[in-house]
Parts: sequence; structure tokens; C-alpha cells
Amino acid sequence: MKSLQQIEEWPVDHAAAAVVSAAGETLGSYGEADRVFQLASVTKLLTAYAALIAVEEGVAELDDPAGPEGSTIRHLLAHASGLNLNEHTSIAPVGQRRVYSSAGFEQLADTLTERSGIPFADYVKDGLLTPLGMTSTTFEGSPGHGASSTMADLIRFAAELQRPALLDPRTLATATEVAFPGLAGVLPGYGRQDPNDWGLGFEIRDGKQPHWTGTRNSARTFGHFGQSGTFLWVDPDAEVACVALADRDFGDWAIEAWPSLSDAVLDDLNP
Repeated sequence: MKSLQQIEEWPVDHAAAAVVSAAGETLGSYGEADRVFQLASVTKLLTAYAALIAVEEGVAELDDPAGPEGSTIRHLLAHASGLNLNEHTSIAPVGQRRVYSSAGFEQLADTLTERSGIPFADYVKDGLLTPLGMTSTTFEGSPGHGASSTMADLIRFAAELQRPALLDPRTLATATEVAFPGLAGVLPGYGRQDPNDWGLGFEIRDGKQPHWTGTRNSARTFGHFGQSGTFLWVDPDAEVACVALADRDFGDWAIEAWPSLSDAVLDDLNP
């Protein structure tokens, strides 16, 4: 795909990217498929997906208590528990603000470990990574930002997010709809958004501006980006996903480069 040639101009030492159709076909790629990159907050997509698998397996229910008093698993997944970014302290009432929180994903993992009796990292490996053949993905450290992976593995995950085999499609549909509509909050790197819509672990584009996806991405686009220079989005209307990984931390370069790449990818597919 011509659009991926843009990556040659990125101010990074190494990068990899791929475009994946809803049928699971890799429509284009750039860079080394097996180079390992830090995922940073793209880790949250893996955590959320494993949590949804746990819900389907009966380990817990979305509305079971978890996190601060009055919070549930649903609140933690949707960044609506009021927990701080990295500290396990509340800075807002439950369900009143969209407070982006890695600490919330840590409490989510702790809850599911307690309920299942299985360390959460093992649950992720056995329930998600191994079935999808994501053999180069390492899930260590914080469930909010500790994983590393490769383009090859994220291609498999991007295909799963479009045609789920490990989840009932209705579960994924619920997870990629707005949870607790109308909540305002800060989208890291992009400032306050009102509303700052989020699903269950998946950020939803809606009408956010500025945003890390492109102007051509539909409002239904969902995914996540990471401070390590990574992103993954799925656009259900365009029936395509895009994965990008780099070895330079998020900053002004990404704010400029990522939307341009996303728009170019969609232009390639629908000139």
C-alpha cells in the first residue's frame, strides 16, 4: 500500500505497520514483522479482551463490584471508576468523570485473579495469546501498560477484533459501544474532550477533535494508542484495521504523523 510509505519519513529508528481487512487478510505492511516493540497502553486492549473472555467464561460479571466503593468491573474497563492515572487513589466520584487510569486496569486484573484463582498474566496467555498464536507477545508488569509485541502478533489480534473467534460477537459489540455516555475527561496527549467516549477497554473515536486517528476514520472507530509510539485502530465502517509500532515515545511527531497515515490508508482503500 502506497500509504505505508509515509512511515519512511517518520523520525524513528524502527517502525512497523500493517493494514488488516475484516476477513483477516493483510492488505499491506511495512517494516520487520517480528521485531519486538513495547506496547505501553495498547496493553489495555489485551487486558480488556482477556477480561471479556473471563466474563463469558463465568469468572465474573461486568457489574460485579471491583475497585473503589461503588465501582464495578464495567466502570474499571470504561475509565469511569474515578481512580487516578497510576495511583490507587480516587480523584472523582464513581461514574461522574472519564478519568483515564492504568491503576484501574491493575485493580481489574487483581479482581479477576482473585475470582479465577489464576494469575492474570497466565489467564491472558492461556485465554488470548496462545489461541491466537501470539507467541512473541510478552505480558509482564502492569496490565495497563506492560506488554510487548510484534507486528505479526498484532495482525492476528486485529483480525480477531474484526471477526471474533474467542468472544461472542455480541460481547465485542457491547465493548465497542459507548459505556456511561456523556462523561467528559482528558484524552492523554490531546486534552479535555467533552464527551470523552470510551467503551469497555476500547477508546471510541466519535467526534473527538483533535484525535490520533484520521479525519476519514468513522465515528465508530475503536482502539488505543500507547506512549511508546504504538497504535491499533479498527474502523468497522471501512471494514479495516491498522496497526503501527515505533521505537520513539509519543509526542508532536506522532500527533502529526498518525492521523496523516490513517487518512492515507483509508484513501488507498477508498480513493
